[in-house]
Amino acid sequence: MTERKPPQMSYASWIDQQIADAERRGLFDGLPGAGKPLNIKPGAADGDYGQAWLRDYARREGVAAEEMLPAPLRLRKEAERMAESAGEFRSESEVREAVADLNRRIVEWRRIPVGPPVHVRLVNADDLVARWRTARARREAAAHAAVAAAAGARTAGDRAAGASRRDGTAGHDGTAGARADRAKPRNRSWWRPSRWRRS
Repeated sequence: MTERKPPQMSYASWIDQQIADAERRGLFDGLPGAGKPLNIKPGAADGDYGQAWLRDYARREGVAAEEMLPAPLRLRKEAERMAESAGEFRSESEVREAVADLNRRIVEWRRIPVGPPVHVRLVNADDLVARWRTARARREAAAHAAVAAAAGARTAGDRAAGASRRDGTAGHDGTAGARADRAKPRNRSWWRPSRWRRS
């Protein structure tokens, strides 16, 4: 268990002491990348290595950049993303449940705002349901069009096959032509009915 900071010691001195104690115990020995320079390149013109380290940490740990935003900006982003993907909900009740959950978190943040003073509007459930219905109608229309096109292609193929059978033409495998050849009578030169006729 980590010991508590003594009241008479400043935080900076106490943290330095904790680091020095850990070094003496060898807690920093054998760590990945020990003795190597940090692969950090500042992206901004002012050479902000702090922001560069933060971006590198998020990449290594798989943390989404949105998770590092202040609470009001995260809520705004979530509301925008919900409006853009309204058609992905499975039912109207699911849409309303998602809106209710987001609005609850927005109200909680408004009570005790933490972060920059950014206004976050509540999401209108009826507007989002209307977006969902429009997206669902478009998706169903596209599905019906695809089914109709597939049915038309099958009908055309069946008609072509029927015409081919009526004409007696062979398909790619020659089965129709072979069947027609078998149906034709064959002339056998060795067959002489007169030889077996009684005199």
